[in-house]
Amino acid sequence: MTPQPWQWEEPVWRGHVDRVRAGRRLTPERWPGGAQVAVAISFDADHETISLRDNDISPGRLAQGEYGARAGVPRILRLLDEFRVPATFFVPAVSALLHPADVEAFVAGGHEVAAHGWIHERNTGLSKAEELDLTGRACEVLARLAGTRPVGIRTPSWDFSESTLDVIRELGLRYDSSLMADDEPYELLADGEPTGVVELPVEWIRDDVPYFMLGRNYTSPRAVLEIWRDEFDAAYAECGFFQLTMHPHVIGHRSRLVVLRELLTHITNHDDVWFGTHAAVAEAVGT
Repeated sequence: MTPQPWQWEEPVWRGHVDRVRAGRRLTPERWPGGAQVAVAISFDADHETISLRDNDISPGRLAQGEYGARAGVPRILRLLDEFRVPATFFVPAVSALLHPADVEAFVAGGHEVAAHGWIHERNTGLSKAEELDLTGRACEVLARLAGTRPVGIRTPSWDFSESTLDVIRELGLRYDSSLMADDEPYELLADGEPTGVVELPVEWIRDDVPYFMLGRNYTSPRAVLEIWRDEFDAAYAECGFFQLTMHPHVIGHRSRLVVLRELLTHITNHDDVWFGTHAAVAEAVGT
C-alpha cells in the first residue's frame, strides 16, 4: 500500500521539495543601459490548442481560440509597434502550424518566438520520453518557421513535471518561464545542484486568464490595470523585474487592450525603464 504524505519519512518529502528549487537570485545591480527596472511583456499564443488538447472540437470553442490569431494578434502587434516594445510570444507548435503567418509577423516585428509545448499538453500526465519528444519536436517546428531555434520555454499551463527540468537541459534551452518562487529572476537547482538555467518567474496576479476567463464573473479591465500598475510600480521602486503574461484570445478584445495601452503609457512615462524579450533578460542576468 502506497504511504500517504503524512506517513512519508523525511528524505521523501525533502526529496520532492528539492527536486526543482530556486537557487540564487540573478537580479543585477542595474539593467542594460543603466536602467532601474526591466520589463518583459509576453503573450502565450495558444489559439485553438487548448480546446484541441481537451478533445473539445466544437466549432464554438475553436472559434474562441481562432479569435486570438484573427483579431487579437494584429491588434497586439500594432500596439507593440506603436510603443516600440519588444515582446516574447510563447507558441505551441500546433498553433504555429495552424497560423504560420503569426510567427512570421512576430519575427518581422522584432519579437522573440519561444516554446510552449506541442498542443498545450499537460506535462504532468506524460512520461519523460513523451515530454522530451513533444518539446523537441515543438522546438524544431518553431526553428523552421521562425528561422531561429527557441532558447526558452514556458510550459503549457505552467505545468512543470518531475522531468521538465531534465528535458529543458537536454534540449539546451537557456531559460524557463513557468515557475513562481520569486518576483526576480533566479537560477534553477536540480536536487540542490545549480543548473545554469535561468528562471523568469510568472505569477497568476500578472496573468490575464484569472481575471477574464475563469468562470463567467469577469473582472473589470480597469481593476486589472490597477493591479498591474501597482505591480510595476513596486518593481520599479525595488530596481527589479516586471514580467507580464497575456494571451491574444483574452487580452486582445477591445475593452481589454485599452488596459494594456494605458499600462504601457504608464510604464513608458517613467525614466530608466528597459524593455527586453525574455531571451534578452535571461542573457542580461546570466548565470
